[in-house]
Amino acid sequence: MALIQILKYNNLVKLFTLFICLISFSLSTQAQIDSKKKSTAIPAIESKKDTADISPLTPSKPIENENTFGMNRPRVAPSLDAPKKEFSMFPEEEFGNPGELYTKQIDKNIEELKLNEKEVALRNGSKVDQYLGDFKTNSKFVNVVYRDHGYVDGDIIQVRVNDDIIHPRVFLTGGFKGFKLDLQKGFNKIDFVALNQGESGPNTAEFRVVDDKGILVSQNQWNLATGVKATIIVMKE
Repeated sequence: MALIQILKYNNLVKLFTLFICLISFSLSTQAQIDSKKKSTAIPAIESKKDTADISPLTPSKPIENENTFGMNRPRVAPSLDAPKKEFSMFPEEEFGNPGELYTKQIDKNIEELKLNEKEVALRNGSKVDQYLGDFKTNSKFVNVVYRDHGYVDGDIIQVRVNDDIIHPRVFLTGGFKGFKLDLQKGFNKIDFVALNQGESGPNTAEFRVVDDKGILVSQNQWNLATGVKATIIVMKE
Protein backbone atom coordinates (compact mmCIF):
# COMPACT_ATOMS: atom_id res chain seq x y z
CA MET A 1 0.00 0.00 0.00
CA ALA A 2 2.77 2.30 0.91
CA LEU A 3 4.53 1.35 -2.32
CA ILE A 4 1.50 2.26 -4.38
CA GLN A 5 1.29 5.63 -2.72
CA ILE A 6 4.98 6.27 -3.32
CA LEU A 7 4.54 5.48 -7.03
CA LYS A 8 1.54 7.79 -7.29
CA TYR A 9 3.52 10.51 -5.59
CA ASN A 10 6.38 10.07 -8.01
CA ASN A 11 4.01 10.22 -10.95
CA LEU A 12 2.46 13.43 -9.67
CA VAL A 13 5.89 14.97 -9.29
CA LYS A 14 6.77 14.03 -12.85
CA LEU A 15 3.49 15.41 -14.17
CA PHE A 16 3.99 18.63 -12.21
CA THR A 17 7.56 18.93 -13.49
CA LEU A 18 6.40 18.30 -17.06
CA PHE A 19 3.64 20.88 -16.64
CA ILE A 20 6.11 23.46 -15.36
CA CYS A 21 8.40 22.75 -18.33
CA LEU A 22 5.56 23.14 -20.81
CA ILE A 23 4.49 26.41 -19.27
CA SER A 24 8.07 27.71 -19.28
CA PHE A 25 8.54 26.72 -22.95
CA SER A 26 5.25 28.33 -23.91
CA LEU A 27 6.18 31.62 -22.21
CA SER A 28 9.62 31.60 -23.81
CA THR A 29 8.16 31.07 -27.29
CA GLN A 30 5.57 33.81 -26.83
CA ALA A 31 8.27 36.21 -25.69
CA GLN A 32 10.31 35.51 -28.84
CA ILE A 33 7.29 36.11 -31.11
CA ASP A 34 6.45 39.39 -29.36
CA SER A 35 10.02 40.55 -29.62
CA LYS A 36 9.95 39.95 -33.38
CA LYS A 37 6.74 41.97 -33.79
CA LYS A 38 8.13 45.04 -32.02
CA SER A 39 10.06 47.49 -34.31
CA THR A 40 12.91 49.67 -33.27
CA ALA A 41 12.38 53.38 -34.13
CA ILE A 42 15.42 55.03 -35.74
CA PRO A 43 15.53 58.75 -35.02
CA ALA A 44 15.69 61.01 -38.10
CA ILE A 45 18.92 62.89 -38.66
CA GLU A 46 18.34 66.52 -39.74
CA SER A 47 20.34 67.54 -42.81
CA LYS A 48 22.76 70.39 -42.25
CA LYS A 49 21.65 72.26 -45.41
CA ASP A 50 19.14 71.53 -48.09
CA THR A 51 21.19 71.88 -51.26
CA ALA A 52 18.34 71.18 -53.68
CA ASP A 53 17.20 74.34 -55.44
CA ILE A 54 13.57 73.78 -56.04
CA SER A 55 11.69 76.60 -57.78
CA PRO A 56 7.98 76.57 -58.47
CA LEU A 57 7.03 75.31 -61.86
CA THR A 58 5.59 77.90 -64.23
CA PRO A 59 3.52 77.02 -67.28
CA SER A 60 5.54 77.17 -70.50
CA LYS A 61 4.48 79.27 -73.52
CA PRO A 62 2.26 77.26 -75.80
CA ILE A 63 3.83 76.23 -79.08
CA GLU A 64 2.27 78.04 -81.99
CA ASN A 65 1.10 75.81 -84.73
CA GLU A 66 2.40 77.24 -88.02
CA ASN A 67 0.45 74.74 -90.04
CA THR A 68 -3.01 76.22 -90.53
CA PHE A 69 -5.50 73.98 -92.26
CA GLY A 70 -2.71 71.91 -93.71
CA MET A 71 -1.00 74.91 -95.36
CA ASN A 72 2.43 76.20 -94.42
CA ARG A 73 2.67 79.95 -93.93
CA PRO A 74 5.63 81.50 -95.74
CA ARG A 75 8.48 82.71 -93.57
CA VAL A 76 9.50 86.32 -94.09
CA ALA A 77 13.17 87.18 -93.76
CA PRO A 78 13.33 90.68 -92.22
CA SER A 79 16.82 91.35 -93.54
CA LEU A 80 15.85 91.11 -97.19
CA ASP A 81 15.74 94.37 -99.10
CA ALA A 82 12.88 95.38 -101.34
CA PRO A 83 13.41 94.19 -104.92
CA LYS A 84 15.06 96.70 -107.09
CA LYS A 85 13.63 98.04 -110.31
CA GLU A 86 13.67 95.70 -113.22
CA PHE A 87 16.14 96.32 -115.99
CA SER A 88 14.65 98.02 -119.03
CA MET A 89 16.16 98.64 -122.46
CA PHE A 90 14.15 101.84 -122.77
CA PRO A 91 14.99 105.11 -121.01
CA GLU A 92 12.78 105.49 -117.98
CA GLU A 93 12.65 109.26 -118.20
CA GLU A 94 11.07 109.11 -121.67
CA PHE A 95 8.79 106.08 -121.58
CA GLY A 96 6.81 104.58 -118.72
CA ASN A 97 6.63 101.28 -120.62
CA PRO A 98 8.11 99.93 -123.88
CA GLY A 99 4.82 100.25 -125.75
CA GLU A 100 5.02 104.04 -125.57
CA LEU A 101 8.12 103.98 -127.80
CA TYR A 102 6.20 102.46 -130.69
CA THR A 103 3.09 104.57 -130.04
CA LYS A 104 5.12 107.75 -130.26
CA GLN A 105 6.76 106.65 -133.52
CA ILE A 106 3.38 105.77 -135.07
CA ASP A 107 1.92 109.13 -134.04
CA LYS A 108 4.87 110.89 -135.62
CA ASN A 109 4.42 109.01 -138.89
CA ILE A 110 0.70 109.88 -138.98
CA GLU A 111 1.46 113.57 -138.43
CA GLU A 112 4.00 113.54 -141.27
CA LEU A 113 1.34 112.32 -143.69
CA LYS A 114 -0.45 115.64 -143.15
CA LEU A 115 2.65 117.77 -143.89
CA ASN A 116 3.94 118.96 -147.25
CA GLU A 117 7.45 118.16 -148.50
CA LYS A 118 8.98 121.34 -147.09
CA GLU A 119 7.38 120.83 -143.67
CA VAL A 120 8.59 117.22 -143.55
CA ALA A 121 12.12 118.42 -144.41
CA LEU A 122 11.97 120.90 -141.54
CA ARG A 123 10.79 118.19 -139.16
CA ASN A 124 13.24 115.45 -140.16
CA GLY A 125 16.04 117.62 -141.54
CA SER A 126 16.96 118.34 -145.12
CA LYS A 127 18.62 115.44 -146.92
CA VAL A 128 20.13 117.68 -149.61
CA ASP A 129 22.76 120.36 -149.22
CA GLN A 130 21.35 123.80 -148.42
CA TYR A 131 22.54 127.10 -149.95
CA LEU A 132 21.79 129.94 -147.50
CA GLY A 133 22.80 132.93 -149.61
CA ASP A 134 25.71 135.27 -150.26
CA PHE A 135 26.62 138.88 -149.53
CA LYS A 136 29.28 141.47 -150.39
CA THR A 137 31.45 143.46 -147.99
CA ASN A 138 34.49 145.71 -147.84
CA SER A 139 35.42 144.47 -144.36
CA LYS A 140 38.83 142.97 -143.70
CA PHE A 141 37.25 140.25 -141.59
CA VAL A 142 33.93 138.95 -140.33
CA ASN A 143 32.87 137.17 -137.15
CA VAL A 144 30.88 133.98 -137.73
CA VAL A 145 28.88 132.69 -134.74
CA TYR A 146 26.32 129.90 -134.33
CA ARG A 147 24.20 128.14 -131.72
CA ASP A 148 21.55 125.42 -131.39
CA HIS A 149 18.31 127.32 -131.94
CA GLY A 150 16.15 124.40 -130.78
CA TYR A 151 16.39 122.07 -127.82
CA VAL A 152 20.04 121.54 -126.87
CA ASP A 153 20.27 117.83 -127.56
CA GLY A 154 23.87 117.21 -128.59
CA ASP A 155 24.01 118.52 -132.18
CA ILE A 156 27.59 118.52 -133.57
CA ILE A 157 28.84 120.27 -136.72
CA GLN A 158 32.04 120.63 -138.70
CA VAL A 159 33.13 124.02 -140.09
CA ARG A 160 34.99 124.39 -143.39
CA VAL A 161 36.29 127.51 -145.19
CA ASN A 162 37.02 127.13 -148.91
CA ASP A 163 36.82 123.35 -148.40
CA ASP A 164 39.48 123.43 -145.66
CA ILE A 165 38.41 122.08 -142.25
CA ILE A 166 39.06 124.76 -139.64
CA HIS A 167 36.89 123.28 -136.81
CA PRO A 168 36.48 119.48 -137.07
CA ARG A 169 33.89 119.07 -134.26
CA VAL A 170 31.80 121.81 -132.71
CA PHE A 171 29.21 120.99 -130.04
CA LEU A 172 26.28 123.39 -130.41
CA THR A 173 25.00 124.95 -127.20
CA GLY A 174 22.31 127.47 -126.42
CA GLY A 175 24.76 130.37 -126.54
CA PHE A 176 26.54 131.83 -129.56
CA LYS A 177 30.15 130.87 -130.24
CA GLY A 178 32.25 130.99 -133.40
CA PHE A 179 35.40 132.30 -135.00
CA LYS A 180 36.96 135.30 -136.74
CA LEU A 181 37.51 134.90 -140.48
CA ASP A 182 40.06 137.08 -142.30
CA LEU A 183 38.60 137.60 -145.74
CA GLN A 184 40.54 137.05 -148.94
CA LYS A 185 39.78 138.91 -152.13
CA GLY A 186 36.84 137.40 -153.96
CA PHE A 187 34.77 134.45 -152.74
CA ASN A 188 34.98 133.06 -149.21
CA LYS A 189 32.86 129.93 -148.93
CA ILE A 190 31.80 128.71 -145.49
CA ASP A 191 30.27 125.23 -145.03
CA PHE A 192 28.53 123.90 -141.93
CA VAL A 193 28.36 120.08 -142.04
CA ALA A 194 25.94 118.20 -139.75
CA LEU A 195 27.83 115.35 -138.09
CA ASN A 196 24.76 114.07 -136.25
CA GLN A 197 21.15 114.88 -135.42
CA GLY A 198 21.39 114.93 -131.64
CA GLU A 199 18.88 113.08 -129.50
CA SER A 200 15.69 114.56 -130.94
CA GLY A 201 16.83 115.44 -134.51
CA PRO A 202 17.36 117.07 -136.87
CA ASN A 203 20.60 119.05 -136.60
CA THR A 204 19.29 122.57 -135.96
CA ALA A 205 21.29 125.79 -135.72
CA GLU A 206 21.17 129.53 -136.14
CA PHE A 207 24.16 131.45 -137.50
CA ARG A 208 25.08 135.15 -137.76
CA VAL A 209 27.78 136.99 -139.71
CA VAL A 210 28.97 140.37 -138.37
CA ASP A 211 31.47 142.63 -140.17
CA ASP A 212 34.46 144.45 -138.68
CA LYS A 213 32.24 147.43 -137.79
CA GLY A 214 29.84 145.24 -135.80
CA ILE A 215 27.12 145.38 -138.42
CA LEU A 216 25.01 142.24 -138.90
CA VAL A 217 25.31 141.37 -142.61
CA SER A 218 23.72 137.89 -142.65
CA GLN A 219 21.55 135.69 -140.45
CA ASN A 220 19.78 132.37 -141.09
CA GLN A 221 18.94 128.91 -139.73
CA TRP A 222 19.33 125.31 -140.88
CA ASN A 223 17.67 121.94 -140.23
CA LEU A 224 19.93 119.21 -141.54
CA ALA A 225 20.04 115.44 -141.60
CA THR A 226 23.32 113.76 -140.77
CA GLY A 227 26.03 114.31 -143.41
CA VAL A 228 24.24 117.23 -145.08
CA LYS A 229 25.82 120.71 -145.22
CA ALA A 230 24.64 124.31 -145.30
CA THR A 231 26.70 126.86 -147.27
CA ILE A 232 27.07 130.65 -147.27
CA ILE A 233 29.38 132.82 -149.39
CA VAL A 234 31.05 136.06 -148.33
CA MET A 235 32.43 138.02 -151.28
CA LYS A 236 35.03 140.69 -150.56
CA GLU A 237 35.12 143.55 -153.05
